[in-house]
Amino acid sequence: MSNSEIAPIVPREGWHVLHLFYHVDHGQWSLLGEDEKRQAKTQLTELVHEIRATPDTHLLVFSIATPKADIGFMLLTPDLQVANMYEKQLALSLGTDILTPAYSYLSQTERSEYTTSREQYAEETLVGERGLKEGSEEYESALKEFDDRMEHYLKHRLYPVLPDWPVICFYPMSKRRSGADNWYSLPYEERKRLMLGHARTGRAYSGRILQLITGSTGLDEYEWGVTLLAKDTIDVKSIVYEMRFDEVSARFGEFGDFYIGLQLPLDVLFRRVCL
Repeated sequence: MSNSEIAPIVPREGWHVLHLFYHVDHGQWSLLGEDEKRQAKTQLTELVHEIRATPDTHLLVFSIATPKADIGFMLLTPDLQVANMYEKQLALSLGTDILTPAYSYLSQTERSEYTTSREQYAEETLVGERGLKEGSEEYESALKEFDDRMEHYLKHRLYPVLPDWPVICFYPMSKRRSGADNWYSLPYEERKRLMLGHARTGRAYSGRILQLITGSTGLDEYEWGVTLLAKDTIDVKSIVYEMRFDEVSARFGEFGDFYIGLQLPLDVLFRRVCL
């Protein structure tokens, strides 16, 4: 069966997201001749260009700043078949046994279940808080502003275009389910109240942190993957620290390992990881 005959696996909305982290086996790499090394680096370079040329597909490439891994990739694409194909090709792109998986994470872009709906905004904010009359010019103008803002927000959540900011941080997280601290036993309105406060903290870092939350319930061992892009590591450190004081994190947050990477041009990346 050819690739063209395989049915795509595309979610009703959003994209699949793969975070891939590899160690470089320098012992195996040292066994290659200079021509083989050049060919291997050319092969990876051409694969990166091919992936980035694929419609609705994005690939971030970075050097990991700690010995947890050497090279990282973040792949976003609609079709899981395509994501799986490129993941296998990336793993072998420098040759057999050169890249050894260190960690991986599968998730999907998703909308937040706590996003304020159009009806809620109209009733609670425009009428309840601002006292606007339904159908008035000011009411309709404010509602149009809300619609435009939400369209932009949802497009970023579901179909993001990520900037080439140098610092990338990834970590998985879940909500605690333990005794009185069981997130899923809370009423929806209470969970929404807590998440709105959490979001206000994040918005304070607009322009310094780009945050992408992807869902992984049923897909990987945690419930969400968090990707932070920044120009300065102090902003990553600050936003994570500040959010720890929100009740949604302090009481209910459980976190996996943090991976810090640096987005680099491929020629710089190759030198950085001694290829």
